[in-house]
Amino acid sequence: MNTHVKHLPAEERRAVTIEAVVELAGSQNPSEITTSAIAKHMNLTQGALFRHFPSKDAIWQAVMEWVAERLLARIDCAAQGIDSPLAGMQAMFMSHIEFVAEHPGVPRMMFGELQRAEQTAPKRIVQSLIQRYAERLHRLIEAGKACGELSSVLDTEAAATLFIGTIQGLVMQSLLAGNVERIRHDAPRVFAIYQRGIRSTQ
Repeated sequence: MNTHVKHLPAEERRAVTIEAVVELAGSQNPSEITTSAIAKHMNLTQGALFRHFPSKDAIWQAVMEWVAERLLARIDCAAQGIDSPLAGMQAMFMSHIEFVAEHPGVPRMMFGELQRAEQTAPKRIVQSLIQRYAERLHRLIEAGKACGELSSVLDTEAAATLFIGTIQGLVMQSLLAGNVERIRHDAPRVFAIYQRGIRSTQ
């Protein structure tokens, strides 16, 4: 991280801090990332860091807000203008996979927050993100059923749950393998199987 970070305006400094945390989470356990490590990565003092964030929890909250905003924008953009609901779902799936491949620290942080017993602000943001994601899937699935592209008896909620769960499974496999690139290789083949399960046979 370059020394010019010291001279950035407040909003830009906050944005660079978020990017620094995402970078660090890609190479180490997010729970072990300290404010000292963040400051060092940015070539700043902890005091300079705390002028923009009152606590580590505030940093984590800002990071989760960034993740939610960027991921939802990414999948919305991917599905925009696609007439076929199933093709829209595939575009969302692949764009989500690409987001994870670009930011491998993101799923590490999300899984970490969801495992926390207490109800924190970052955990609520992650839960809200999953809910908003599922709502988008529900709309596409219902549209697919209405136009005959998807099975008319398809369980919409279960199909949305499986869609998200499939991505989570791919992420977990890539983390276990220690190879983020694996997710790009496996995703098209895995989605093809998912697609066969929900597509109309008529």
